[in-house]
Amino acid sequence: MDDTYQRGPLLLLSGRANRPLAVEIGERIGKSPDAATIKQFADGELFVRIDRNARGRDVYIVQPTPAPAENIMELLLLIDAAHRASAARVTAVIPYFGYGRQDRKDQPRVSIAAKLVANLIVAAGADRVISIDFHQHQIQGFFDIPVDHLYAAPVITSYFRSLGLKDLVVVAPDVGSAKMARGTARRLDASLAIIDKRRPKANLSEVLNVVGEVEGMTCLIMDDMVDTAGTLTNAVYALKERGAKAVYAAATHALFSGEAVSRLRDAPLEEMVVTNTIEVPEHKRFDTLRVLSVADLLAKAIDHVHSNESVTELFEEAPTE
Repeated sequence: MDDTYQRGPLLLLSGRANRPLAVEIGERIGKSPDAATIKQFADGELFVRIDRNARGRDVYIVQPTPAPAENIMELLLLIDAAHRASAARVTAVIPYFGYGRQDRKDQPRVSIAAKLVANLIVAAGADRVISIDFHQHQIQGFFDIPVDHLYAAPVITSYFRSLGLKDLVVVAPDVGSAKMARGTARRLDASLAIIDKRRPKANLSEVLNVVGEVEGMTCLIMDDMVDTAGTLTNAVYALKERGAKAVYAAATHALFSGEAVSRLRDAPLEEMVVTNTIEVPEHKRFDTLRVLSVADLLAKAIDHVHSNESVTELFEEAPTE
């Protein structure tokens, strides 16, 4: 879509994966999510129908894609429905992009699922994607359409600034998270530590060493997602064993699979901070969990895209070296 695109009236739609977030976004842009009928046939197939006129409209579809995979299918069908209804432009707002961890061929005979999902979204008829904290930045290049890749860092760092923590060190739970942790440490005027770990197999990790000074310090572990919480809780125990005064943790995406909730509930954490890119149901909440909203960030991005304005200013606190 070129720069001569003239915006049509805005149509905000929501899938079922995180409707509360879509409602929050709607409150901030002054527009409730418009109705879409989504139901399942007896055999499990999905039926999608947009209940408002979409012709000539600028359609924004809010749908993260965590498991189950039908969340991806629901997003594709909503995009397809909007495209076939003659929408002027269709933007997929994907707060959490599922299958992002499979972003390269690191073993023989494996799929690159992140690229496949990107292809499906483009093939369905999306003109643009808005997402938050891809697992790897290169996923932006998997799409053949414009991608606005937002960061939850401003939301998370603003919260931790408000706590006024002293003697703070930001901890990367692995080398891959070091850039994010370094950027967070800079913004919070904190020092940096990195955990050296090995991963014998998927969803299992072992801490080998902690690089950096943590004794007597308040530690903040930063990552992009929490899945089974094995890596994170191992890091918490390792930091406490090395004399950390207090340990906080923060992540953008709260997958909370398997034993994650019980592990986090039992870990010596002051607070586990996540965002609402994925809806956290009541049965996965615990006393030390705090959920921050990214609705304002996404609402601003939608407003800027709809008005053909730059989204760059939303990146002001993006991770940098």
